[in-house]
Amino acid sequence: MQLRGLDPYALWGAATLGNTLGSCVNWQLGRYLLHFQERRWFPFSGEQLERAQSRFNRWGLWSLLLSWVPVIGDPITFAAGVMRVRFATFLLLVLLAKGGRYALVIGITGGVMASL
Repeated sequence: MQLRGLDPYALWGAATLGNTLGSCVNWQLGRYLLHFQERRWFPFSGEQLERAQSRFNRWGLWSLLLSWVPVIGDPITFAAGVMRVRFATFLLLVLLAKGGRYALVIGITGGVMASL
């Protein structure tokens, strides 16, 4: 199946890779830059950090499967860095979540495009 001349596997790979790399940046920020949290440019407020850590503590590693969700995904991946989640575990769970979302989106849009 082609989506208007585009390879859906290439789209899936590019979207998954790009979004996963963005989450890896959040993990790095959480792991190494937390001591800058009082700076004005820091991306999360103290309240956002507390909520993310609380949510992460409640659900643990499995909360990373929600890393694809807009608004809550970035704080979850940041909290994983703060909580010192092993990078290999983090990467696997985030890759599954992001890849699953894009597979679903491409599957739905491919079906819609095929019916047009």
